[in-house]
Order: sequence, then C-alpha cells, then structure tokens
Amino acid sequence: MPSSSTRRNFLATTTAATGMLAGFPLSAAATAQDKPRAKVERAGVGAIGLRYQGSVIANKAAMYGDIVAVCDVDKNVRDPVKSAFGSTPRDFENYQDLLARKDVDIVTIGAPDHWHTKMVIDACRAGKDVYCEKPLTLTIDEGKVLRDVVQETGRVVQVGSWQRSDHRFRQAVEMVRQGRIGKLQKVDIVLGKNVTGGPFEKRRVPLNFNWNLWQGQTPDTPYLAERGHYTFRWWYEYSGGQMTDWGAHHLDIAQWAINSYPVEISGTAVYPNVPDGYNVAIDFSATYKYENGVVMTVSDTGRNGIMFTGDEGRIFVNRGSLQGKPVEDLKSTPLTRDDWTVYDFDNLQRPERAGKLEAIINHMGNFFDCVQSRNTPVSDVESQHRSVSTCHLGNIAMKVGRTLKWDPKTETFPHDADANTHLKRNQRDGFETA
Repeated sequence: MPSSSTRRNFLATTTAATGMLAGFPLSAAATAQDKPRAKVERAGVGAIGLRYQGSVIANKAAMYGDIVAVCDVDKNVRDPVKSAFGSTPRDFENYQDLLARKDVDIVTIGAPDHWHTKMVIDACRAGKDVYCEKPLTLTIDEGKVLRDVVQETGRVVQVGSWQRSDHRFRQAVEMVRQGRIGKLQKVDIVLGKNVTGGPFEKRRVPLNFNWNLWQGQTPDTPYLAERGHYTFRWWYEYSGGQMTDWGAHHLDIAQWAINSYPVEISGTAVYPNVPDGYNVAIDFSATYKYENGVVMTVSDTGRNGIMFTGDEGRIFVNRGSLQGKPVEDLKSTPLTRDDWTVYDFDNLQRPERAGKLEAIINHMGNFFDCVQSRNTPVSDVESQHRSVSTCHLGNIAMKVGRTLKWDPKTETFPHDADANTHLKRNQRDGFETA
C-alpha cells in the first residue's frame, strides 16, 4: 500500500483531467469501470457507522479507494463489515481513533443523524474529505457552524442526498428551471407516515454495544433497543422523523427547482403520548411560502413524490417515474444537453451523450472526482444545510403551533425569541461540537 503522503499528494495535486477513466470523468464512467485504478492513485478510506446505509456507502467508496479502517460502536456490526473488506482494515469503536490515522484520507459517515455534524467537523479538522449520509444536521445552528468549518478547512464534503444524481429528479429540476411548466407556482410533496410504536421494554445494554458513545450529545437515557440502529429515526432526540428522513431527499429536490428560500412557515402535527415509545408526529403537514412567491406543501398522506405545478403544466417525479404532459412534449421539443444548467462539473463532454437528456452521475463517483479536482460536489454543504434547514423549519413550526417568519439571510426568526430557541439543542458534556 502506498504511503499516506503519496496518496495525499496525489489527491491534492491531480487535476480534473487526471480524474478521468479513458478520458471520461469517474462520475460518468464508474459503472463501466473494467479495472480498479492503480494502487498509487487510490485513497485510504475510513468508514464510520456501518449498519444499513453506512455499509452501502462504504462499499461504494471501495470502488475508488481502499478501505483501511472501519468504526462502529456495535461490535456485532463492526466485525462482519471488517471481514467483508478482508484482513487489512483496522477496526475501532471510537471514530476519533480512526480520524487519528495518517493512512485515512477520506471518511464515509453512516452514523445516526445526531452524530453527523460533529463527525464531519472533526473529520474536516483532521484533514479528511468526507462523504456523509443525509440529513446533514440535527439542528439549523449546527449547519451554520459546519458550513464555516468546511470553508475554513477547504475540505470536500458530499452529502448522501443522492437524488441529485438521479436522472429523473435532475431532469424535473431542469425542466422547471427552464420554464417547461411555465412560471412555477406550487410544489406539493408527500413523504409518508411516521412509524408509531411503544411502550418499549427497558433492557440491559448488550455487551457488544457502547450505548453511552452511541448517544453522544443527546440526553443520557435508559437503554431501549428501539432507540438504536434503524429505528432511531422515530425519536426527536436523534432525528426528525420523515420530515428529515424522506424530507432531506424530496425537499432538497423541490428547493433546488424553486431556486429560492422560504420566508414563512406554518405546520400542524398530532403527537403520540406513549411512555418509552416513538415520539415523532403521528400526523403532520407543513406549508412554506418562498421569497419568489412559490408555495410548497408537505404532507404525510398520498403518493410519495413531488408535484411541480406551473401556470402552463405539471410534472410529477419520484424514484420510479417522471410524468406529465411537459415530459411527453420532450419527444417533439427536446431539452438538449447544452440546455442543462443546474450542475455542470459532471458535464465534461462525452460525444455519445451530446444532445441527449440523460444527466446521470454516480453520486460517490462525483465525490471522488471532486476530491481529486477540489471542485464542489453536487450535494455540497451549503445546499444541503439549506435543504435540511427547510426540513427543520417545518418541524419547528409544527412544534410551536403557529405561523413563523424566517429570514434566510440571518437564518433566524426575526423578533421571535421563543422560536429562535429551537435553532439549537443542548449538548451532553463531553460530546459538544467543537
């Protein structure tokens, strides 16, 4: 394996052109890759948080780099993942030990939501580039701090809001931006219901699981198996329910198309009252008014996806479809490749794609392209901070139960001290974001 300085020198000095395979960018050519890049060109990757999506992104990163270290607070999760990458990777319970390794150039973060901001900040300050799962933050103020740290350190950070790399969503955004439905008036989003359940049984912490470290900044509570792993999503201590789970995907795409920020938010919710049970809303909805006049609604009931409505047509998009008369009209009035504007770094010209609608990029490949070129990735920190802030704004409006005014420039609720208390949360001693 090459030395860390060799890899780091390569990552710091290689230009966009040398990030190509057979003359094409990695993001476009990843799925057609015939053989791995030469060892000297491969970064050392440390994977933090290995259950569910964490193992998925680690495997994707292994297409471009060498997994040299893995970390998870659950030994029963950590050991199988380490074995899947062979005998070479070192394994750790505490991610700080992984970040201290000089052979780690890049980290992937698949830990629960409440750990994302601190882990990204610590990784950036340790000199690592980062691929972090969505949602980027647990609170709005976390995003402000994180944005400053990324700017100060100059690290490349890609957020796992991969719908930005899907051709259906990218085409929908481009069509809206290009006026294919006329003037955008309304966006309606359906996320799906939150999971309900409880009360759950208090249990002894398993010997393989570091419950204290898993909780991190959040309040120290008795162990419930349902608080950990995948089901952390249904507790506000660790996440935001569907508003930040699916919302980090769909609200991101919607806001990308709207090309503006909200200035007024209202929301309604019905909350459970189950001791030791999930506490996210049973029913919820939110309405946003944007600076440019667009109105966006978010609901938990209906067909999952995004409906864009303009004064000349509608487009519906989700992970399985892109529908509407404006889409059908593309057969006679195509949107040429030269018309695409929403993200351009992956558009290094490929002759066989010229004039075609597809704008497919590999989300992890785009990240590694940007690590090499030091360009901005498609799901960068600023856009993802703003998108998840919109998710948080909906949850805050539901909680306070009244319409809120929002200043997107100061990122505060003007003259509303009560609402501004919800921009951050207390952090447990010893786990504060530095």
